[in-house]
Amino acid sequence: MTLLKHLRNVLLGMAFTASAFAQGYPAKPIRLVVPFPAGGSVDMVARMVGKRLGENLGQPVIVDNRAGASGNIGMDTVAKSPPDGYTLLMASAALTANAHLYAKMPFDPLKDLQPVIRVADQPNVLVVNRSLGVKSVQELIALAKSRPGKLTFGSAGLGAAQQIAAEIFMMKTGTKMMHIPYKGGAPALQDLLGGQIDLMFETSPTAVPFVQADKLVPLAVTTSRRLSTLPNLPTVAEAGVPGYEAYTWLGVVAPAGTPREIVAKLNAEVKKIMTPEFRQELTQINLIPVGDSPEEFAAFLRRDSDMYARIVKEARIEQQ
Repeated sequence: MTLLKHLRNVLLGMAFTASAFAQGYPAKPIRLVVPFPAGGSVDMVARMVGKRLGENLGQPVIVDNRAGASGNIGMDTVAKSPPDGYTLLMASAALTANAHLYAKMPFDPLKDLQPVIRVADQPNVLVVNRSLGVKSVQELIALAKSRPGKLTFGSAGLGAAQQIAAEIFMMKTGTKMMHIPYKGGAPALQDLLGGQIDLMFETSPTAVPFVQADKLVPLAVTTSRRLSTLPNLPTVAEAGVPGYEAYTWLGVVAPAGTPREIVAKLNAEVKKIMTPEFRQELTQINLIPVGDSPEEFAAFLRRDSDMYARIVKEARIEQQ
């Protein structure tokens, strides 16, 4: 047998093994890691996706919250897991932001993780504690300028969507506020409700219920379009900050090296659960459904990483 023929047979055998493995997948429960505490929007969407995905696949999808280090602990757990499709990550913008915010990363976000599907995009809502006494974006800007560095805003951690939205806001308005990072959006929101911090650019799924319950004062939404659930709430741009836009995303990724057939199957299965009813559920919690291909998601991640590199440099955010 010639060397060329031998190599061809080896490659064919490997392809057959991968294909056969994909056909029998999954044969056991799947772990879906959430790199933030329970109660935030990443956790919320993970549980929505996991429940339906498990029903379709015939195996439980177990949500595993691994919070800490602005998401790095949970993300690193997945990056170092066997690439067999049984450990997945419900990722957010922290995946692309952290590489530019930390001097040393335990993994490479774009090399050690394999994009599967971007599930949804997520607007943020600028909300303030009632005790702050402001009712508009312009009033907030005026107060921040009169007390430079004194107003406090919370986030789910260094580089989280809430911080980036605030950094863009400060750059465009010439204001300076103090960032208070937490180990997740839920504890930050609790401190906002309790008055320990002044404001947040909180993710829409968790912010809107508190706005509707009249527990927080909404000033604006960070996307270029208004929210259907709060149609009278202006965008930040409409409120007098031209060109402002900030949002994050939620998607499923796997360890790098996961067989292409497994990635394709997971992508197809998540798309199956994204029925009109499921999309409506996402819309009702103020998310924008996506459902792209692994290749489209990979290209999006590269663009997102470039965007964060630019913001971190322009805002002079110090690496940790």
